[in-house]
Amino acid sequence: MQAVTHQFLPKDLIAGHIALDFINTVTARDSTPLDWLDGYARLIEWATLAGLVDSRIAAKLRAQTEDSPREAGAALTRIRRVREALHDACVALLAKHAAPTAALDEIEAAWKRAASRSKWVSSDGRLQFETDRATSGLDLPLDLVVFAAVDLLGELDSHRTRVCRGHDCGWLFIDSSKSGRRVWCDMATCGNTAKSQRFARASRRRKR
Repeated sequence: MQAVTHQFLPKDLIAGHIALDFINTVTARDSTPLDWLDGYARLIEWATLAGLVDSRIAAKLRAQTEDSPREAGAALTRIRRVREALHDACVALLAKHAAPTAALDEIEAAWKRAASRSKWVSSDGRLQFETDRATSGLDLPLDLVVFAAVDLLGELDSHRTRVCRGHDCGWLFIDSSKSGRRVWCDMATCGNTAKSQRFARASRRRKR
């Protein structure tokens, strides 16, 4: 998998769940996968855009990255491993297969590490499991993602969660349309591309 430079924009967050948007930081999984997380700084950029961390926390993470670049690289490696495990688990579940043992082990280990750095807090009349940002350190984005992902996987709607049919895509998304027939991650990108390709093929056939 090749890491490439990519500036994250709101249009990159179309999956309907933050864990799926995180999995989608790799594109073109159906052809030549491209990893948009080309460094820890890019991970911070994505986490801020996705609302996982606010600007204050993002600034602290950037400072930690500058002070400890090797540790930041190790944290990026860990979150990439979990991302691929989440992808493999989701795809297997959507195909009605058992999730790979290696993927489950990776997710479980990440969840246990995150849980060891978290605590129960009482807020607004309910108990909530909250990540300790100071304790998580550079693994904070990973801890937040894995908690969200475990919640998703436990209640995955296989009828509404799909893999985009677009070429050079492979993104996962939740179909929230009324008809429940959405097959593209985004009509403005993969959908229009597919329509243009069909039109081009039809035009070539008419010219024969």
